[in-house]
Amino acid sequence: MTNDMMNVRSLVEKSADADLLREMIGLAAERLMELEVGSATGADFGVKNPMRLTQRNGYRDRDWETRAGTVELRIPKLRKGSYFPSFLEPRRMAEKALTAVIQEAYIQGISTRSVDDLWWMVSVR
Repeated sequence: MTNDMMNVRSLVEKSADADLLREMIGLAAERLMELEVGSATGADFGVKNPMRLTQRNGYRDRDWETRAGTVELRIPKLRKGSYFPSFLEPRRMAEKALTAVIQEAYIQGISTRSVDDLWWMVSVR
């Protein structure tokens, strides 16, 4: 299994698909942040809800160094309180899990709708 992952990584790094992998990691990270911020604020982006806890207040840019290269993230800011993506704190484990999810999705041709389910399965382990 480890050799297969190393072979996939070396193929991706050597080919033009490295950009695609970085974009996929970025999209998955943005989706995860949107889900986390939606639960922190009490409503999704653009949805009015009387039970809303706080509101969004723009984004801050941050470069995320991964094995696939640098991924540019736009981290949402909140008016009250703060938000920091959970997958950035324990960097190595989260990066490995997210990279594994993206590689698995890419190899198997999984739709973007299924990536959330796949992420949940990997993060539970």
